[in-house]
Amino acid sequence: MRSPSSAYRPATTACDVTTLTLRKVAAMTAVDALLAGLAAGEVEIVDLTAPLSPETPILQLPAPFANTIPLSLEVVSDFDDAGPAWGWNNIHTGEHTGTHLDAPVHWATGRDGYSVDAIPPQRLIGPAVVLDFTAEATQNPDFLLEPEHLEKHVANNGPLPDGAWLVFRTGWSRFNKDAAAFANADQDGPHTPGVSAAAAQWLSQSAITGFAVETVGVDAGQAGGMEPPFPVHHFLLGANKFGLTQLQNLDRLPATGAVIVAAPLPIVGGTGSPARVLAIVPA
Repeated sequence: MRSPSSAYRPATTACDVTTLTLRKVAAMTAVDALLAGLAAGEVEIVDLTAPLSPETPILQLPAPFANTIPLSLEVVSDFDDAGPAWGWNNIHTGEHTGTHLDAPVHWATGRDGYSVDAIPPQRLIGPAVVLDFTAEATQNPDFLLEPEHLEKHVANNGPLPDGAWLVFRTGWSRFNKDAAAFANADQDGPHTPGVSAAAAQWLSQSAITGFAVETVGVDAGQAGGMEPPFPVHHFLLGANKFGLTQLQNLDRLPATGAVIVAAPLPIVGGTGSPARVLAIVPA
């Protein structure tokens, strides 16, 4: 009687070897082509990340809700007696500070979804589809993306690609060094562009991996008064999709043809993380 290790295995044919070789060559060629494109200046990397500092604007919730903290650095050593040959700091900040990723577990509707460390890496990389509503948001800071805007895009360009990052360009990043202008708040609360409840539900049912914005959060400034409140958080995170906030340099992205790479810290159990967000763009 043969042992399991000596059980019959089908013979490997020349066709099998050729197929495996071609797959390896194709994979290598795709990576090599990207590197060659970068070296030749045919492809560029655009940093969509806002610099993170103690002055970076953060979300301010009204009382009685608790708020996160801005970034601060605590010196551990600075080429001194505490560490003569090295400098390093302790970081104090919240998960949702600056350019950051919202994981599904950030919201009640997504609490059974991914924490930031559990997100499959392939879900963080995807084609960028940029919807430019800069003119509308400049004229009306409370401008909302509606289903008809999304349906018009699909009618003109075809379905949103599987795993895409839908990027909502509003020009709001021009205020990201001025906390008051960035919040644009009055007695009624902040006034920043966003998404209607109906459009948020539409996005949650689409093939995208996530939704990316220039503002402090993925919802509109007045989203607390919508039904449901904060509908992008409610619907998108509830569908195990992701949010990216406080992006900049979106004017350097084409409407289609770029790829976004989001790199949050894999904080175990984390509801989000500051992230470096890069775009691979044809030059």
